[in-house]
Amino acid sequence: MHTETRARGTVGVLPENIAGVLAYFTFIPAIVFLVLEPYKKNRFLRFHSMQCLLFWGAAILIGIALKLASVVLFIVPVLGPLLVLVVAVVVVLAVIVIWLVLVVKAFQGEMFQLPMLGDFAEQYANSV
Repeated sequence: MHTETRARGTVGVLPENIAGVLAYFTFIPAIVFLVLEPYKKNRFLRFHSMQCLLFWGAAILIGIALKLASVVLFIVPVLGPLLVLVVAVVVVLAVIVIWLVLVVKAFQGEMFQLPMLGDFAEQYANSV
């Protein structure tokens, strides 16, 4: 996981680090920052907004995969539902912890990259 300290200034009326944090609160601010001026010109905000969208997309895909796996595992009596519950709790806790790390790193002004997702987000941030 690669980090790079970057946020120092302001973009629009917000300091860069606060805007980076806001990008992680649902997908709506992330989309707004990718579409509206002057936010879409800021590399730091583009990176965090895109990483947010990719992170929540991956979380949704993992949730769908877990739901499909639970359909199969519910066939197994007693152990199947218990395994589904344990895996679901672990996945939800992992998503919450990763989200908190991303919020804290954005607040600290760092461009903290998640494996694979962060690479795509950085490519997008550098391309515009």
